[in-house]
Amino acid sequence: MSDKKKKSTDAAKQDPAMATVLEKYSVVIGLEVHCQLNTKTKLFCDCANEFGSPPNQNTCPVCLGHPGVLPVLNKKALHLAIQGALMFGCEIQEFSKFDRKHYFYPDLPKGYQISQFDLPFALGGTVELTDGRKCGLERIHLEEDAGKNTHQADNSIVDFNRAGVPLIEIVGLPDMETPADAHDWLENLRRALRYSGVSECDMEKGSLRCDANVSLRPIGQEEFGTKVEVKNLNSFSMVERALIYEILRQAEVLDAGSTLDQETRLFNEVEGVTKTMRKKEGATDYRYLPEPDLPPVVLTKATIGDYRSETPESHWTKKARFQADHDLSDYDAMVLTLEQDTAEFFESSHALMGDAKLVANWVMTEVLREVNESGQKLADFAMTPARLTDLLGEIQGGKVSHQGARKVFRAMVEKVDHTADALIQELGLAQISDRATLEPLVQMVVDNSAKAVKDYKNGKMKALDSMKGMVMRETKGRANPNMVSDILLEILQGLED
Repeated sequence: MSDKKKKSTDAAKQDPAMATVLEKYSVVIGLEVHCQLNTKTKLFCDCANEFGSPPNQNTCPVCLGHPGVLPVLNKKALHLAIQGALMFGCEIQEFSKFDRKHYFYPDLPKGYQISQFDLPFALGGTVELTDGRKCGLERIHLEEDAGKNTHQADNSIVDFNRAGVPLIEIVGLPDMETPADAHDWLENLRRALRYSGVSECDMEKGSLRCDANVSLRPIGQEEFGTKVEVKNLNSFSMVERALIYEILRQAEVLDAGSTLDQETRLFNEVEGVTKTMRKKEGATDYRYLPEPDLPPVVLTKATIGDYRSETPESHWTKKARFQADHDLSDYDAMVLTLEQDTAEFFESSHALMGDAKLVANWVMTEVLREVNESGQKLADFAMTPARLTDLLGEIQGGKVSHQGARKVFRAMVEKVDHTADALIQELGLAQISDRATLEPLVQMVVDNSAKAVKDYKNGKMKALDSMKGMVMRETKGRANPNMVSDILLEILQGLED
């Protein structure tokens, strides 16, 4: 088995039912993601792109498809779309165009959606998984969103606020083999889009939506099996659950000697099953036609180069840089780059004091824990990089122990006008670093610890930690631990002599 195959199937094999399927079939998974862009207005009109407004408030004749109106492309939407594509290494096309994708549904007032068919603005690219594997992209194209249907007991209502909101559709190649891969793919794609400022990628608000394509084929068969699309996936965990169900369902159908239909299915979250929605359409069913009211999008090489120079550093690149420049572990670099604001907080703090490992430890533990528990955004957190490094500087200077500094940290969060030094004094946590004060305490502990001294002489180093702990308890954690260790060793070595 190849390394790639092994990596992609190990997680799935933890499920006995999935393991049985993988003994007979190769699973092929591809994802399609719709991502709303962070613009103030819609793609072809001046209506607000704003979530949570009263129904049908953000509408006009253009996005409602009234006769005789003309769309005008939102330049900012194009800019964000290109920035997002560049984060994945896509090839930006110098010439692309818009098309009309026809279908009839209550949330589509024009009877067609303005999208891109045969000439999208971006081709190729990859999404890198956490373990370093790269999954290819077919294309990314720009299009408008539809409205939102809400189905009630005896009727349906439509909100057109979302109609015309700018989207990019990211079409992944069928490069994944397990539901866990799909979950990881989505996490990394979302992270890249958030880093670039392209989108909030909030699935609860509908700014990121995913459809999954999955098929099975007997092991050794080159030809793909019948593809089934699964919709109504409102979270990354739901994508994984739906794929697991669908893989097992398809295997059961094939094992019974039946054939699968190419269709679109919906995932029922409550029941945990997929159900037929409609037979799968092809491109001909949508009757694509060139959009006559919009000119082609023509970009020069220089313009594309300008976009590329403005593209922010990806989380993959930042993670590698943190490891190389700051000598951080793979895990630490990964945690610090999960979100852009965390990475920026770490870099700002490191720039103020320079001890990367110390800063990383405090950001990953105290800072992130406090922020997560309080539900705040890091940008609004009372402990700024300057205040954090003020406290860490007191640790480095021996003024407060790590244990005491944690108490000071919590106090600084509540008392935003207090400095670290002031709170160290107020809480009585100043570290004892005076040798003349510590030596008698250490000597007393050694004199009263005959068994620990004997254990130490017999090579049991834990005995040293035990005596050190006694000193720390005597001083209520205020003794300088490094100085205590030095004095202990000197005394014990003197006894051996």
